[in-house]
Amino acid sequence: MNLNWYYKHFRNLSTTELYQILQLRCEVFIVEQNCAFQDLDDKDFKCHHLMGFDTETQKVVAYTRIVPPGLSYEEASIGRVVTSPLVRKFGVGKELMKNSIELVEELYGSSIKIGAQLYLKGFYESFGFVQTSEIYLEDGIEHIEMLKD
Repeated sequence: MNLNWYYKHFRNLSTTELYQILQLRCEVFIVEQNCAFQDLDDKDFKCHHLMGFDTETQKVVAYTRIVPPGLSYEEASIGRVVTSPLVRKFGVGKELMKNSIELVEELYGSSIKIGAQLYLKGFYESFGFVQTSEIYLEDGIEHIEMLKD
């Protein structure tokens, strides 16, 4: 699996990149997870967007939204963490999180707070995140807040 990684602020995304990002988010968060929710929440405009492009298809197959401090939480955040079903089981999720954490450190040099789906707790703990909240429901899915200092 060969991926090229790019990040851009929202204002610098091409229409094709934006379309592919929204298509992937819709495919996984709304269709695959069978969760009707308002994905477009006005935060995208203020964020950087990390994209993993498959070098063969030139499609976005991995993505995170890098949220600046003060927008979702006091700390910077990594959100909308998503990989295409086509690239799962190839370590793309781990590469995505590693690159996302490095990008937050480069851009903001701060702690990182996330709202994580509960079933991914162990995955995020492997990157040094620690649970900081009780379980809560968000769009019908169990979540927890986690922090990496």
